[in-house]
Amino acid sequence: MTRVLVLHSVSLMRSALAALLKTEGTFDVCAADWRTAGRNAGALRPDVCVVDLDCPGASALLEGGESTDEPIPGPRAGLLVLASAARPGALRRAFEARALGFVDKHGSPQRLVRGITQVAAGERFVDESLAFGFLEATRMPLTSRELSVLARAAEGESIAEIARGLHLSNGTVRNYMASATRKVGARNRIDAIRITQGAGWM
Repeated sequence: MTRVLVLHSVSLMRSALAALLKTEGTFDVCAADWRTAGRNAGALRPDVCVVDLDCPGASALLEGGESTDEPIPGPRAGLLVLASAARPGALRRAFEARALGFVDKHGSPQRLVRGITQVAAGERFVDESLAFGFLEATRMPLTSRELSVLARAAEGESIAEIARGLHLSNGTVRNYMASATRKVGARNRIDAIRITQGAGWM
């Protein structure tokens, strides 16, 4: 039996995914939210951890953040992500986090089953429909500093607050903001934040 841990913030979705996978008869499935993910991973010791990249908590997991009580998915579990080609930034973060499986969340259940089977065997699985997203992921236009400035602006910080937090001058923060806005083809700061978040870059 392949042990599978499904992580999703929405109860209905994780229950539906778990029910789907259990019908295969070859998967031992456990579903959890982010609060209990570490505890469930410790008990199940999964072969594969399935994560929806659009869920709150996914970013912290991919970046090694402390979003759960215990480390997940665990040292021996392969990471499989449910993704969308429209969010190349999220694909890039998952790749850098050494995810083995990339399943299009708009695809068929059979693709998810096949992806889990291959990841459990230590093999990479990538849906062909995500190829364009991966190409876009190599073209991330913003520097890490521009991203950090935009991220703080997205949280409602003023120019002065961003400058203090990053130990920069107000003028330098404005320059980073203008550069980021120009690079993503936005009209203004709010539009730049919307575009960057929509692409999954932050």
